[in-house]
Amino acid sequence: MKSLNDEIVHLLGDTGWEPAYVDGVAKGIIVAGIVLLSWLAAKLFRHLLVPALQRISYQTKVSWDDHLFQDKVMHSASRLIPPIIWYALLPLAFGDMPRLLEVLQKGCQIYLIIVVFLLVNVFLSTLYEISSEHETLRNRPLKGVYQMINLVALCVGGILVISILIGENATSIIAGLGASAAVLILIFKDSILGLVAGVQLSANDMLRPGDWITMTKYGADGYVTEVTLTTVKVQNFDKTITTIPPYVLVSDSFQNWRGMRECGGRRIKRSVLIDANTVRFCSPEELSRLKIQEWMDGEEQELKTPVVNLYLLRRYLRYYLKNHPGVHPELLQMVRMLQPTSEGIPVEIYCFSKNTEWTAYEALQDDIFDHLFAVVPEFGLRIFQRPSGRDFQPLS
Repeated sequence: MKSLNDEIVHLLGDTGWEPAYVDGVAKGIIVAGIVLLSWLAAKLFRHLLVPALQRISYQTKVSWDDHLFQDKVMHSASRLIPPIIWYALLPLAFGDMPRLLEVLQKGCQIYLIIVVFLLVNVFLSTLYEISSEHETLRNRPLKGVYQMINLVALCVGGILVISILIGENATSIIAGLGASAAVLILIFKDSILGLVAGVQLSANDMLRPGDWITMTKYGADGYVTEVTLTTVKVQNFDKTITTIPPYVLVSDSFQNWRGMRECGGRRIKRSVLIDANTVRFCSPEELSRLKIQEWMDGEEQELKTPVVNLYLLRRYLRYYLKNHPGVHPELLQMVRMLQPTSEGIPVEIYCFSKNTEWTAYEALQDDIFDHLFAVVPEFGLRIFQRPSGRDFQPLS
């Protein structure tokens, strides 16, 4: 290494340079050559090797390699070339100045650690893009895991930088940090809890981006937009954003509506109160009129008296739900009578809509109960409601 510097000094001396400036000029020439070499190597990597790798990746059937060889990843990788070349070739210029060489090489090492961290950051973001396009991984809350890996890489890089600056072994620094583990746990408590919770949420498939969740305790009722290391963002239906710590979703209870969407039906469970005073046996004339109805077909047309009008109403509603185009035919359908109360006899409609979209779901409920309110008087029944002042007005 020293011979190259001596040869340049000898050549400069032969050309008539002042002896006092020859050594400095020789070092400057070598440094300029090192910088030029590193610049050319980075340019060759970007403009020759990278396009060749990208052309190869475009010809493959898989798409993940297209992400790995995209420009931002390759440009981050090209930043590794200059500090490696500088670290290896700086002894050519400063071999006779060991203290300055040590400082410069430490600078190269720190710079190399920084660009490695930036490359890891870009690589993890690329992995997130790949997982977002993958059919199986798309709905997994992996962003928090990637953030934790990024945080670990940052901590490792910071320890290495400190070890270079103070000239100590990195293991001794880590051993020293072990004594202050309690402080570190307090500082990174949310990150550690978020990582553990993210792994649990992903492993148990409890939550995915795009899920509709309800968590009344935290005012969350909407779609999950993002799952990170420290927060889960929920966009509520009123367009507000609620942020929830991930570990709360593991330790507390929340309602996930994904099953409703996957089964293709949304439950309708609503009841009306029938006035108990209007429940009675049907007269022969009413039975004769009802027997000619389409919903009374089959063997049960031969109804024997006495028949209760409330029973006929429930039977008609079951037929109505079965033939309604908006009601899911493969999921449970039921019309049942609940425990009578002081306000009447509850008759409950239990079924599932075909369309799980909110407005269509509400429109179907409106349609079913509009029809129910209108058809109840046909069976000699009446909907119960508490009397108001206008109900008592005729009595006065």
